[in-house]
Amino acid sequence: MQNSTENANSVSHYKFLVFTVVIGLVGIYLRFVDFPHATLVSNIILLFAAIICLRAVFGILK
Repeated sequence: MQNSTENANSVSHYKFLVFTVVIGLVGIYLRFVDFPHATLVSNIILLFAAIICLRAVFGILK
């Protein structure tokens, strides 16, 4: 049980989680930029950020 708690409290998990949130914010802000296929690019970035964010959360829960 102690090893699981230490793993959940690892700083690296939370750094990765903050990094993924920043990537998601970049995807959100790209929606307001005026260039061809901006919506497509922002949706791909948001999908990527959501997937790796969920991966980080499940890594913490593991």
